[in-house]
Amino acid sequence: HCLGVRAVCQREIDCDRGNGYSWKITFLRNYWKSKVKQEWLSGKYSNIPSQKSLPEKSMYPMDVDTWGEILEAELER
Repeated sequence: HCLGVRAVCQREIDCDRGNGYSWKITFLRNYWKSKVKQEWLSGKYSNIPSQKSLPEKSMYPMDVDTWGEILEAELER
């Protein structure tokens, strides 16, 4: 599971590990973020008509660099 999360959130995982978090805490901190980030990166939410159309679990607190990755992916579509 950790490798799957790292495939999507490599920068976030490396940062947490560099800050001394255990693998377990790192996994817990990044699991839902990786799920939401993967959905955004895959384009699942590219053509939504309004904010109300987003599913409940479509948002998660992410840093500016993560949102930058998502926006770059949208621009490339």
